Amino acid sequence: MKEKKIRLMATEDVQEFVNAAERCEFDIDVLHERVMIDAKSLLGVLGIGLSKELTVKYWGENPTFENVVKKYAVM
Repeated sequence: MKEKKIRLMATEDVQEFVNAAERCEFDIDVLHERVMIDAKSLLGVLGIGLSKELTVKYWGENPTFENVVKKYAVM
């Protein structure tokens, strides 16, 4: 399992993140405080809200998805 922190600032960022997640054949979860949602759910990720620090947990490898995660990574 890999775990990264990201921040999505705009609706377009969420769309790019979810599109990349949908192309993965493994599970990806997004967590914020006590809420956990499926990263492949556009409405779920939008429902958490923009500009918040999110934790992404995933159980596989996909270079395209990992590049998107790096793009939105919180340092």
